[in-house]
Amino acid sequence: MQGTIVLESAEDLIGACQRGDAAAFAQLFEAYKDRVYSIALRFSGEPATALDIAQDTFLKLLSRIGDFRGEARFDTWLYRMVANSCLDHKRRGLRIAPFVEEFIDKLRPAPATALDDLLRVEFEHSVQSVVAKLPAEQRMVVILRYTEGLAYEQISEILNCSAGTVASRLNRAHKTLERRLSHLKR
Repeated sequence: MQGTIVLESAEDLIGACQRGDAAAFAQLFEAYKDRVYSIALRFSGEPATALDIAQDTFLKLLSRIGDFRGEARFDTWLYRMVANSCLDHKRRGLRIAPFVEEFIDKLRPAPATALDDLLRVEFEHSVQSVVAKLPAEQRMVVILRYTEGLAYEQISEILNCSAGTVASRLNRAHKTLERRLSHLKR
């Protein structure tokens, strides 16, 4: 494909984007689009909303790529952008339901029978309902920790808060989930 370049490192790619290279931005988009969409989908629970959040994130990225100074890892900087886009959508009053599938998998074993499958669906709805009621900051910490597998330090960079705040938010989310879902224990 004429005009397409493939750059060797992330630093080269980001530098080319900062110089206004559209092909480099297209490469950056291709490299991160699935991850950005995944975070947005897990936060919102709705594909259309997740697409809006992802689009908003990449528009912000396009306009702010020149601000990236390499003081943090690029993916941390981008995660902060998508987290802020998710929270912006929440503040605008859009219906946002959290991602719960991986969290549920950690709580219950895989179903073995049709009855177990039915109970799992009922359990998922209950968990989703409780997680949807978590404050947005706790919900985002749960998503970054359990769906992205990020360490507390990475989450603290993304959300621009201390690792202690991340731990506190996650602890409060766990306690809320445990309290509100205690009736589902086998």
